[in-house]
Amino acid sequence: MKRIRDAADERDGARILVNRLWPRGISKERAALTMWLKEITPSTELRKAYHGGELDADAFAAAYRGELEADDEARAEARVELRRLLAEHETVTLLFDAANTEFNHATVLHDWILEGGLDATR
Repeated sequence: MKRIRDAADERDGARILVNRLWPRGISKERAALTMWLKEITPSTELRKAYHGGELDADAFAAAYRGELEADDEARAEARVELRRLLAEHETVTLLFDAANTEFNHATVLHDWILEGGLDATR
């Protein structure tokens, strides 16, 4: 995982942006993306609730994990693409634009993948 504002590096492998919104001030060239998977990100409603202080970190993480496992077409397609990229590339870097690097939606996604969440969904 890495902030999209940090310089691209050959060690990044496949660079996947996991932001729903394009990061302001970042050009496509600078981003050097392999793919932008906005459908794998938290819903707009969930993102706004968390940033608005309606949810604490634990509630946000639980709700986001629920969304990651949701049975809707857009999420299912995003999971297929993410599985494909993980299978095709030795190294995959999840890119995010959150200022907090210790806890954000990308850290939840990363942990969910490592815990086998992606394998448990179709």
